[in-house]
Amino acid sequence: MRPLTTLLALPLALLPSLAFAADLEIQVTKAVECTRKSQKGDLLSMHYKGTLLDGSKFDSSYDRGSPLKFKLGMGQVITGWDEGLLGMCIGEGRKLIIPPEMAYGDQSRGDKIPAGSTLGMYAVVRRAGLFDLTTYGSFRD
Repeated sequence: MRPLTTLLALPLALLPSLAFAADLEIQVTKAVECTRKSQKGDLLSMHYKGTLLDGSKFDSSYDRGSPLKFKLGMGQVITGWDEGLLGMCIGEGRKLIIPPEMAYGDQSRGDKIPAGSTLGMYAVVRRAGLFDLTTYGSFRD
């Protein structure tokens, strides 16, 4: 009987570590009405700026002068983006506060993103549409 009690108590011992897991925070910075919102499988074209919580910028598509294109919800970007950019309209702006578990976790990214970092991402969707497998980067509305 004692091994069963120990086995049942084990999941309870894990609860304190789960209590500290942070949630993705989504703030709409520019509201836009639309009839079709971004969905899993859409090819998004978006501008973004990525910062650490202290405000230091680690990346920006604006600086490169070219929006980022990726297929939403397919693991091509960090989980915080795949979840935080769902349901957006073209032209809508969002600020995402992404916990480490939905970003890079305990891995650092170069010298600009330390391990365990919470990220601030400012994103504006420029275009969203169905992914066209015949010509990567093109849209079908």
